[in-house]
Amino acid sequence: MQLPVEAIIYVVIFAAVFALVEGIYLVAFGKSISLNSRVNRRLDMLDKGAGREQVLEQLRKEMQQHMKSQSIPLYSLLADKAQKAAIAFSPRQLIMVMVLLSCFAFVGLSVGTATEMVLRVALSVLIGVGGVYTWVNRKASKRMSMMEEQLPDAVELMVRSLRVGNPFVSSVQIVASEVQDPLGTEFGIIADECAYGRDVGEALTDLAQRLDMQDLRFLAVAVGIQQQSGGNLAEILAGLAKVIRARFRLFRRVKAITAEAQWSGKFLSGFPLFCLVFILVTDPGYYDDVLDHPYFIPACFFVGIMLTLNLIVMRVLTNIKV
Repeated sequence: MQLPVEAIIYVVIFAAVFALVEGIYLVAFGKSISLNSRVNRRLDMLDKGAGREQVLEQLRKEMQQHMKSQSIPLYSLLADKAQKAAIAFSPRQLIMVMVLLSCFAFVGLSVGTATEMVLRVALSVLIGVGGVYTWVNRKASKRMSMMEEQLPDAVELMVRSLRVGNPFVSSVQIVASEVQDPLGTEFGIIADECAYGRDVGEALTDLAQRLDMQDLRFLAVAVGIQQQSGGNLAEILAGLAKVIRARFRLFRRVKAITAEAQWSGKFLSGFPLFCLVFILVTDPGYYDDVLDHPYFIPACFFVGIMLTLNLIVMRVLTNIKV
């Protein structure tokens, strides 16, 4: 029976595709832009001799390139995630990576399985696109989580700067110089844009909309209201920092409370698959008597759909907005 062997080959090929896209990214752009890097990329580019205007132009190009390519078929699925992840691949390069990985998956399926040609092509495209999407989604989630953790400290740093008499734009520049990536580079872009004449409230609003972060929206609204009506911006931001920290603590508490339900859903969906693999490995002929039954394939699809629905339902139940 070839089913378990082919299933294992599918998993191995998908894992290889995921590792390959990470390797291509690091080879093409270097470890300096990896999310695990502690370097402030904007300051690193300035230290290497690039001009301030050139650095701003390069960062803004990377910042906007994905959202401008949403009209490309299939790429619209990746555009928002790639934007939040600040993927340095251009849309064309990312599509070429998908094609390359799909070809790699097709070769692996052709060598390792006896699947029909049409199914091999469909699975290859699914693996190539799915591998890139999974990688980009992982990068985006990690980057957004890091920014949420850094934002309260950045706001408090601005508060201390304002209290010693610095203007708000200078406070933003201090955050850009002192805070690590990813937030440091984002605030550095705002500081450079303000130096060339852009309104700081408008720049903050654009950042909040681009990253779709509620806390950044709070910051943009607070700065915008202070610009229009006046007031002690340091006190406003100090209160905002407390609110952001309280929301972050509440979010972590909710995440801890719902962790059991989340893992229960994953376990309940994964355990039947584990049992299936265990049975097929220990007794490959266990299902031979029912393979030709007309209800066997529909029953497999039904089980797969129910297991997927279990994951979706548990995710919806535990996805509590804070």
